[in-house]
Amino acid sequence: MTKFFKQLGRHWAACLAVVALLIVQAYCDLSLPDYTSKIVDTGIQQGGIESPVPDTVRSTTLQALELLMSEDDAALADEAYSDPDADGVRTLNPDADTAALENAFTTPDVVLYMAAAKNAATAAGTTDTVVPTAYDLDAVATQLAAASQAPGAREMLQSQLTDGLAQLDETVADSLSSQAMLLVALEYDAQGIAHDVQMSYLLRTGGQMLALTLLMVAVAVAVGFIASRVSAAIGRDLRRDVFRTVVGYSNAEIEKFSTASLITRTTNDIQQVQFVCVILLRMVAYAPILGIGGIMHVASGNTGLEWIIFVAVAALLALIAVLMNVAMPKFKQMQVLVDRLNLVSREILTGIMPIRAFSREEFEEKRFDRANTDLMKTQLFTNRTMVAMMPFMTLIMNGTSLLIVWFGGKAMDLGSMQVGEMIAFITYTMQIVMSFLMLSMVAVMLPRAGVAADRIDEVIKTPSTIHDPAAPKALPADGTHGVVAFHDVSFRYPGSDEDALEHISFTARPGETTAIIGSTGCGKSTLLNLIPRFYDVTEGSVTIDGVDVRDMTQAQLHDELGYVPQKGVLFSGTITSNLKFGGDHITDADAEQAAEIAQATEFISAKPEGFDSPIAQGGSNVSGGQKQRLSIARAIAKHPQIYLFDDSFSALDYKTDVALRRALKAKTDNATVIIVAQRISTVLHANQILVLDEGRIVGKGTHAQLMESCPAYQEIARSQLSQKELNLQKEGE
Repeated sequence: MTKFFKQLGRHWAACLAVVALLIVQAYCDLSLPDYTSKIVDTGIQQGGIESPVPDTVRSTTLQALELLMSEDDAALADEAYSDPDADGVRTLNPDADTAALENAFTTPDVVLYMAAAKNAATAAGTTDTVVPTAYDLDAVATQLAAASQAPGAREMLQSQLTDGLAQLDETVADSLSSQAMLLVALEYDAQGIAHDVQMSYLLRTGGQMLALTLLMVAVAVAVGFIASRVSAAIGRDLRRDVFRTVVGYSNAEIEKFSTASLITRTTNDIQQVQFVCVILLRMVAYAPILGIGGIMHVASGNTGLEWIIFVAVAALLALIAVLMNVAMPKFKQMQVLVDRLNLVSREILTGIMPIRAFSREEFEEKRFDRANTDLMKTQLFTNRTMVAMMPFMTLIMNGTSLLIVWFGGKAMDLGSMQVGEMIAFITYTMQIVMSFLMLSMVAVMLPRAGVAADRIDEVIKTPSTIHDPAAPKALPADGTHGVVAFHDVSFRYPGSDEDALEHISFTARPGETTAIIGSTGCGKSTLLNLIPRFYDVTEGSVTIDGVDVRDMTQAQLHDELGYVPQKGVLFSGTITSNLKFGGDHITDADAEQAAEIAQATEFISAKPEGFDSPIAQGGSNVSGGQKQRLSIARAIAKHPQIYLFDDSFSALDYKTDVALRRALKAKTDNATVIIVAQRISTVLHANQILVLDEGRIVGKGTHAQLMESCPAYQEIARSQLSQKELNLQKEGE
């Protein structure tokens, strides 16, 4: 988790903006249930009436209400309304003290409404509750007006009202207060504006809901946009860091991780981290805000049903704990299995031709199927576990809704809860449960992403064994350049128990060709790889012009070298882009001259587009010999001081080999040339030949000298040249 927050911390400004937007989104989300409750309770059940204080009231109704008030409240009510208009309707002043008026009007509203209902029941000749009409309200108002003319009538009404209210318990009093709006609705109906008041309230409240919804949508889009940009930036930075690190690796680190694993870490693993970063910004940051806000709203409602939320959350957490214990180990295995599948796929696709040649398609298909099936089984297990969670989640959520409806219905029957309140409570409960559900989903995703993050971190934090010195030395400014010397060099591969090279000492000078020959696996390529520091020596030193290669920067060292690997490697692009791979200083003329020396001009000219002909990935659209010649031309075009040829002529026919070496000799007269070769014909005319056997130099000299003094070289020569050719060489000497 720390690694994810560390990555997000690099984009702290965007993350703060996301949190601020999520607070706005949560506010909108948490406000909507309240508006739903208002629409149901106030807009529909109460006819859009929000207060027991009517906005407009007829003079007769106001007089009847004032008779049921104390003198102070009656005076307050009379001052709060304007003078009657032509229809006898008085309007509430905008600056009226609404809170004080609500206390003054609530009880009279209830009493007057009950009196009107009683009048309606009497007129209907029944004892059942009857919904009164405007006529009943006017009749009661007239009766009260007439009764008020008697001496002491007002005081008597007040006394009776006070005694009656004192006998009611708190629950009944609360139930009666909820009926205060009924009198206001009856008054509006008498004025003929009840429908207009209701529609005005519904449109106003619905408009506010729509505005909040649109704001929430806009905020959600903004959060998604910012979160996507942040996660994409994190993925970009991680890929850049991983690639920069891997490019600086020596062969030892590349072999430690394997190419397939490094590709998986750079693609699949980083995608996992990207996905989790989006989830962290959009869900993990939002869930606590939504959950806490929902709990605060529920707690402020005083419904008495809060225990249902605790039961639902406890059941949810128990389910998540069980599922995580079951699925977590499999999530950790998944990335390893993806690595294995990539490795097998890469091996099969790279070696498709040998596989066909040896008729091993069926075997390789089975090997791929095993890796694929193992990954499939693990993914099926984790996916089934996650899918199994959904029915249980649905059961918990629907069960929670059922409990709320059951106990909420009882509360409504007692008059302590309204329909809208219950709907809002259900919505808040679902929001709270969903916030915990979001957190649980993230908790399930994190382990796999955590494994991916660890694998990425392992690559970035693994230092290369080859690094530039703190105080690099420069090559001498004067004198001959390109003298390569090995001083008692020994080398051992990491993790090996034996030296691959032992006590190697020789000097390769400018204008001379030094050849290295020996049996397969004797250490020829290993020796050559010590010069460009693909590996560092275990003992001794390798110097160029007297400067240890470990004391030079790698860039400075490689500028001196023209390296042709054992296996020609070309990059996607054109022939020209490959020939100019050595640097921007290489001109078209340099590239063309290098191609001519490497005997590549003939097949390049035969192509319709010439030097602009495309090269496919890995050079798959050219032959092995053409690839090798282009690799040689690439090194020549750079004009290096030292040429390193690692068995780079093996794919050439004898005629091309001779022509190339003759042209190369003329080009490299002032350069140091070191050739690793298998064929005697390639090294015959070398100024110095080193014969390696099991990592040691067993012979050093020219061809003629070695034929006299080195049994190992003689054995190689006899295995490749006929006795007649050997005799001709003797006579030529």
